[in-house]
Amino acid sequence: MTLLRLSATLFLALTMLAPAHAQDRRVPTSQAELRLSYAPIVQRVVPAVVNVYAAKMIQHRHPLLDDPIFRRFFGVPGGQPEQMQRSLGSGVMVDPSGLVVTNNHVIEGADQVKIALPDKREFEAEIVLKDTRTDLAILRLKNVNETFPTLDFANSDELQVGDVVMAIGNPFGVGQTVTQGIVSALARTQVGITDYQFFIQTDAAINPGNSGGALVDMTGQLVGINTAIFSRTGGSLGIGFAIPANMVRVVVASAKSGGKAVRRPWLGARLQAVTPEIAETIGLKAPAGALVASVAPGSPAARAGLKLSDLIVLIDGQPVDDPNAFDYRFATRPLGGTSQLEVQRNGKPVKLTVPLETAPDTSRDEVVITAPSPFEGAKVVNVSPGLADELHLDYGAEGVVIIALAENGMAANVGFRKGDIILAVNNKKIVKTTDLEQAVREARRLWRITLMRGGQQIQVMLGG
Repeated sequence: MTLLRLSATLFLALTMLAPAHAQDRRVPTSQAELRLSYAPIVQRVVPAVVNVYAAKMIQHRHPLLDDPIFRRFFGVPGGQPEQMQRSLGSGVMVDPSGLVVTNNHVIEGADQVKIALPDKREFEAEIVLKDTRTDLAILRLKNVNETFPTLDFANSDELQVGDVVMAIGNPFGVGQTVTQGIVSALARTQVGITDYQFFIQTDAAINPGNSGGALVDMTGQLVGINTAIFSRTGGSLGIGFAIPANMVRVVVASAKSGGKAVRRPWLGARLQAVTPEIAETIGLKAPAGALVASVAPGSPAARAGLKLSDLIVLIDGQPVDDPNAFDYRFATRPLGGTSQLEVQRNGKPVKLTVPLETAPDTSRDEVVITAPSPFEGAKVVNVSPGLADELHLDYGAEGVVIIALAENGMAANVGFRKGDIILAVNNKKIVKTTDLEQAVREARRLWRITLMRGGQQIQVMLGG
């Protein structure tokens, strides 16, 4: 009797479950359902996605030419062989006048840039603005007198994991290609691609050549610019990263306003990540937030009342997981207003209002050192709060900072790096670029150099 009852119960349970399974899998009931497609979105979006071709001349230099004995006895042959090096990427039309956004690494160092439209027309393009901090560049088509289709910006902060997205670009140069996937993750901050590490992760197939292309949502709006992939083979493994549209919007706005550099809010405070050890020390359940390590006098942070050891946990109501997340949120705020910060101070919540203004940028006096010396080939500028913010230098730093190095220059060969701050040369204090220019005019057998690198002061001795 008990067995019969159990069998009847099991039969009843299976009967009740059957309709649910049937509802999960069913045959389309209409012709319309058979024709469900992304095609209408693609048709609307594709005309605004372009191909970007960049070319530069590179000179092949034989290594023996660097040997002074070889040059002395055999001479230097005239006209070193040159070769055209080409790169391919994608771009998105963001203004009907012919303004295109792409990745900076696609056009970096290019002598010539061309834009190919989906209708196969090609145009010369000029570089309007380059922003290495976000790896974005803005191009403008030359000699055009027409309006072009564009993509509207979505609010990328409204994206959710699981949202359907499409990636459009020119992978491997095969031609314009559309792939579809979902948002796999938001706010990826440990990717290490740009200064502002805050990326949308997607499994939509992204491959070499997709860089600078569009990531769009199901309304056809731009949610991101495809920038990088994680790959062991060079092909797509389903892990792609895109710069959020809200960051792209800031760079495009700066280009439209005629600026040669992107104008962003400046906090004037150095932030550090919260480690598990720090979290345990200050009584946090989990390591999250951005810890204030220093505050520049007179900066917006100082005027707002931000203090050493404050833990920033919210900005304008949005959570701050780490310093990278804060940098992104703060950098995308519009200048001229204010942002509301919530910090934990001695275990208690404190609300602060920070003005959104740019960093003061005094005269940089950019100079390329050409005199025979250990600094030959270095491009240097005066340290300023704006530059300190850009290069993540200490706000109290003084001296002259190296911002670029010629590839085969002496400065690069002896080991100088971008971001090195030159404090003294042969016991002479270096405050301005003119001081360094004067210091390298005299030929010397021995150079005594004091520099700051990564917050540490280093003494260097180099032969003349």
